Amino acid sequence: MLRLRATFEKTGRAKYISHLDLNRCMLRIFRRSKLPVWYTEGFNPHPYYSFALALSLGFESSCEIMDFNITDDNMPLDTIKERLNEVMPEGMRIVDIAPQIQKITAIAKAEYTFDLKSEETDELFKAVENLLTSPEILIEKKTKKGIKTVDLKPDMDILCCEAVGDTVKMKMRLPAGTKTNYNPTLFVEALRNSCEIPFDMENTRRTGILCENNEKFS
Repeated sequence: MLRLRATFEKTGRAKYISHLDLNRCMLRIFRRSKLPVWYTEGFNPHPYYSFALALSLGFESSCEIMDFNITDDNMPLDTIKERLNEVMPEGMRIVDIAPQIQKITAIAKAEYTFDLKSEETDELFKAVENLLTSPEILIEKKTKKGIKTVDLKPDMDILCCEAVGDTVKMKMRLPAGTKTNYNPTLFVEALRNSCEIPFDMENTRRTGILCENNEKFS
């Protein structure tokens, strides 16, 4: 049995496929591909597959990860990739298939890019800089145990922050995985709470899933 890990894109209209609907979508994809996918055992067997991290609705991604098993040990990886892409919906595409190496628990961070658009770009850029240089960035976050106030500052790594035209372009790394999971909307909410400048968050994309040492998860 081949234990495989697929990296796939989720862009365009596909960004509006929720995580729950993605599960249903992938079930149809595997059935249409007619690949020898390993099925779970029990009363209601179904194709086994799992996703590394849920993606927020409306976010695009170039690095989504899905694990699945193939019962034919001799099937070429390129053939598996081709068969899946033939039945993928618009906006979804397999970019790589390789044997599973690391456990899902090795995931520690996720990398995102996004745009903040405003008619007051200079003022917005200053507000972003002020927030980034503040001693703490506190925001309320929903958890399984209720609402919790968290400080984003210690765990946030800013890779890019620049004003271009009417846009403040940002790239950041945030904690992700089984223990802590943040996404850029928390930072944007903190920014809205700290300034009165009107702006929109656009073009949010997950661009990397990383281990603790910032190496690509594989």
